[in-house]
Amino acid sequence: MKPALLFICFVLCIKSFSQDQKKSRNIFIITTDGFRWEELFQGADKELVCNNKFVKDTGLTKDLFWDTTADLRRKKLMPFFWNVIAKRGQIYGNRQLASKVNVKNLYKISYPGYGEIFTGLADLKPILNWPVLKRNTSIFEYLNAQPSFEGKVVAFTSWSIMPFILNEPRCRFSVNSGYEMLNYQNEGGDVIDSLQKMVYRKGKTRQDQLTYLSAKEYIEQFRPKALFLGLGETDEYAHDGHYDMYLQKAAAVDKMIADLWYYLQTDPFYKDNTTLIITTDHGRGKKGAAWRRHGFWVRGSGEVWLAILGPEILPFGEMTATPQIWQKQIAATAALLVGEHFKPSFHSGSPISIPGFGELQSKYAVNTK
Repeated sequence: MKPALLFICFVLCIKSFSQDQKKSRNIFIITTDGFRWEELFQGADKELVCNNKFVKDTGLTKDLFWDTTADLRRKKLMPFFWNVIAKRGQIYGNRQLASKVNVKNLYKISYPGYGEIFTGLADLKPILNWPVLKRNTSIFEYLNAQPSFEGKVVAFTSWSIMPFILNEPRCRFSVNSGYEMLNYQNEGGDVIDSLQKMVYRKGKTRQDQLTYLSAKEYIEQFRPKALFLGLGETDEYAHDGHYDMYLQKAAAVDKMIADLWYYLQTDPFYKDNTTLIITTDHGRGKKGAAWRRHGFWVRGSGEVWLAILGPEILPFGEMTATPQIWQKQIAATAALLVGEHFKPSFHSGSPISIPGFGELQSKYAVNTK
C-alpha cells in the first residue's frame, strides 16, 4: 500500500502546486494620463471629432474612429479593452451603467492623482505638478521591501516628474522617466537609447512608444515582479487641444497593452500568474472646450475608470451597478492580489470589494483584525 499512498500524495501535491501557480505572483500597474471615461466607454465624441478647432482632418479621423453606435466606436478606438479585457477581466467606471470610479483628492491633477494611486492616501497638502519628493510610502516601495519582491520592482514613465512622486532617492528601485537612457550595454538597449537621442524636441513627457519599448526591454532582460508603466501623451495632446491626436495616442496605448499582455501570456515566467491594473490619474472636462482642462474647478475631472485583468479576476467584463470605487483603493488592491497587506495608515484605502475577490477579501479581513 505504501507505493500507492506515496503516488496519491504526489498527485495531490502536484495539483495543489498547479492551483497555487494560477494565483497572481506579479503585479503591473499601467496608467494613461488624463484619458476620459467617456472615450473609453463611448468611443470618439461626435461633438469633438467633427470640430475643425480640435481636429485637423475630420474626414480621416471619422474614418478611423467614428461609427454609428458607442459599442462599435469604442471597439475601433480600444480593441484590446473591448475584445479581450471585456471577455476575460473587469472594467469599471461607465457612469451610464451606475459604475463609478472617482479620485478622492481635492485637486484632480496629476501629482495628487498618482500620489493617491501609489500610496492609498488622498493627500490634503496642496501640491502642484512640481518636482517635490513625496513623503508617503508607495505600494512599490513597500513591495520592494518584502523578501519576495526585493530587487524585482521597477517603474518606467513618460512624465519626468514621476521620480519625485515615487521618491526615487528613498525607494531603492529604478525609476526610468522622461528621456532617461537605459545604458544596458546590449543591442536592444542601445537601439532604444539611440532613438531617444534622435528626438529633437524633448519636453517633460517622453513619447509613450519609447517609454513602452524601454519597459519591455527591461521586462525581457530582468523579469520584474512589480512594475509601473506610466504613459502620458493622451494628456499632453488633450491640453494642446488636438482631439485627433488624443484619440490616436489612446489607440496606441491600447496596442501597447495588447502587445504587453501577449508577451506576458506567452512567457513561462509570467503566464497565468500576472495581473494588470489599468487606470488613469484624473478625468477631464465634459462639454465643448472644457475637455482640454482638468482640476478641482472643472466638472468631470474627478471621474475616472479602472480595468483589471489577471488569474484571480472573474471574467465579468463591463461592470454595472457597482459600489463606489475610489482611486485610493488601488494600492491596497494591488498588494492583496500578490498576497501582501498594504495599509500604511488609518486613512489609507482598503482593497476594492469586487466580484472575484471574495476569498482574498476574507483573508484581508482576518489579517487586519
